[in-house]
Amino acid sequence: MRFTLFAAAVMTSAAALAAPIAYPETPRGFEVEARHGLSVPDPYRWLEADVRTDANVAKWVEAQNTVTNAYLAGLPRREEIRQRLTALYNYERFGLPRVRNGVQFFTRNSGLQNQSVLYVQAPGAEPRVLIDPNPWAKDGATALAEWQPSDDGKLLVYAVQDGGTDWRTLKLRDVATGRDLPDVIEWVKSSAIAWKKDGSGFYYSRFPEQAGPKYLGVSLNQKLYFHKLGTPQSADQLIYETPAFPKRGHFGQVTDDGRWLVIITSEGTDDRYEVHIADIAKGEKPRALVTGLDFDWSLAGSKGDTLYFRTNKDAPKGRLVAMNALTGAITPVVGEGAATLTSASVVGDKLIAETLEDAKSVVRVHTLDGKPVGTVPLPGIGTAGGFESSEDGVTYFAFSSFATPGSIWKYDARTNKAEVVRQAKVAFNPADYTVSQVFYPSKDGTRVPMFVAHRKDLDMTKPHPTLLYAYGGFNISSTPGFSVSRLVWMEMGGVFALANIRGGGEYGAAWHDGGRLLKKQNVFDDFIAAGEALVAKGITTKGQLAIQGGSNGGLLVGAVTNQRPDLFAAALPAVGVMDMLRFANWTAGRYWIDDYGDVTKPEIFRYNLAYSPYHNISGGKDYPAVLVTTADTDDRVVPGHSFKYAAALQAAKAGDKPHLIRIETRAGHGSGKPTDKIIAEAADLWAFAGYWTGLTK
Repeated sequence: MRFTLFAAAVMTSAAALAAPIAYPETPRGFEVEARHGLSVPDPYRWLEADVRTDANVAKWVEAQNTVTNAYLAGLPRREEIRQRLTALYNYERFGLPRVRNGVQFFTRNSGLQNQSVLYVQAPGAEPRVLIDPNPWAKDGATALAEWQPSDDGKLLVYAVQDGGTDWRTLKLRDVATGRDLPDVIEWVKSSAIAWKKDGSGFYYSRFPEQAGPKYLGVSLNQKLYFHKLGTPQSADQLIYETPAFPKRGHFGQVTDDGRWLVIITSEGTDDRYEVHIADIAKGEKPRALVTGLDFDWSLAGSKGDTLYFRTNKDAPKGRLVAMNALTGAITPVVGEGAATLTSASVVGDKLIAETLEDAKSVVRVHTLDGKPVGTVPLPGIGTAGGFESSEDGVTYFAFSSFATPGSIWKYDARTNKAEVVRQAKVAFNPADYTVSQVFYPSKDGTRVPMFVAHRKDLDMTKPHPTLLYAYGGFNISSTPGFSVSRLVWMEMGGVFALANIRGGGEYGAAWHDGGRLLKKQNVFDDFIAAGEALVAKGITTKGQLAIQGGSNGGLLVGAVTNQRPDLFAAALPAVGVMDMLRFANWTAGRYWIDDYGDVTKPEIFRYNLAYSPYHNISGGKDYPAVLVTTADTDDRVVPGHSFKYAAALQAAKAGDKPHLIRIETRAGHGSGKPTDKIIAEAADLWAFAGYWTGLTK
């Protein structure tokens, strides 16, 4: 009887899910994007307005969520998936510690806390809570963002992030008493925090106060300031600005010895910097060390008059150089190798060089004059990160892989010894899973790597529902990392695949350059080829293949869904850049010209128009099931991108499968999202993709 009732319920649910969806009516306007002799229809431009202040957009969002929530509620196993996600998320996890004057600061989440808690631990004492952001908001959506202790460990600057916004409010806390000082700093976004060695104050970057809408305005005229403790923000000292170049941004770093203020200037998302420095003790004004926004100059550390930088000047995969802070003279230290140099730091009298070999971490150790002396012992194939510069030779790093939860390691550069100090323990057995790396040819013959992970006991002589993920942009490398939600997908019997497509930084500048500007189509070709390779290898079928990507990866999913709707059963574009003609009009969009190009140029406008997800939806074709996700407070990729795309997709009558949009409230681009919202969204995504790939049917 129980089976009969269950079967009947499933049949009823299946019938409901197969019924045509009555999408909310979305009025069409008559606006066009008129440039370069073209007039491109933009009927849903009214959806670009801020959902928090525009009543019509707010009503549209409410209507869309009503339809989407009703559909998701009928998906089989949705509640089971949510419960399993909740059980697996309930594990203790830690952030990388920072040690100042022997005092250790680190974040910890006991399991299901919406926000991680910041702890402090003095030598010989037990850890104690310094900041618990969980009571800050009833919905758990106000987060502790960036934080930085002073060098003596007595004070802490911390950033408050509300509802997922990129904007920050900086506050100060006395570490001994746990009480806040009266200092408050506003209008901060995309800023480093750098303490002066004597603890008298700190350097930070801010934008001018905006008269218009805070969540849509373009970010311009960022300036570097020094805040002296106990004074109002209005008295902060302006350190550096470029009024003739309003698109340039600046952030400050202070070397470990406290001597040098190093100012890094950029204009877009590319690693192309100018460098200015000042001798803090001498009260110097910033002076130019590197001019011209041509190459990467990332500070690794210092020793006296010598500054160490990672650069791609004359080295597309990166190298390390020493630069004399007084004369600007450059001395090569570690030359370019076969691996891609992603980060470097000075730890004691060693240079720690983080590299990628076929998207896997290898960390090399050198003397300060560049002599190789070994590699950091890592616990396996995966991703290592951290290695904060330090004067005493001791630092920390984090390590994880697809089936290896995050662990925190203490590393002594003097002995080349690494020991685990905190290990996450999740209620599953990592030995039950396997990860392999395969290579496949793209459309133009380029060899592209892809990780494939699944349960060991899965019968791989048969195809299985598969989730394919990629990013492919902005020189960002996609590497093996642990994810509870992906683990649940694999636990249910699905395969997870991560394609390291062009546009990322896995193989240095050439790999990035091969997937941007007028070569952006290579990114889509690489991703489509990844799907075809998974089918050709018998890992999955077209009817079992789901694709996922966020932000630039959301653009990726939207574009390839238009280009090859026949290849995929389900598509999950998250917080995507969907209007490639107007992306530079809002917030951080103008930075993305480095990857997407300047649409004021006719060639770029026409090229972008050819792949823009919003503009290339093909009515009359059978599209896969699509669940778009975004959030009302995303002020990086504003939700209007997803709103317009979803409206156009629903109006196109592109097949009988559902084309829905899920719009989170009081959330942003991803950072600061509370645990309960992460779980709820993942449950909806896996129930949706699982149903349409056959995993949960």
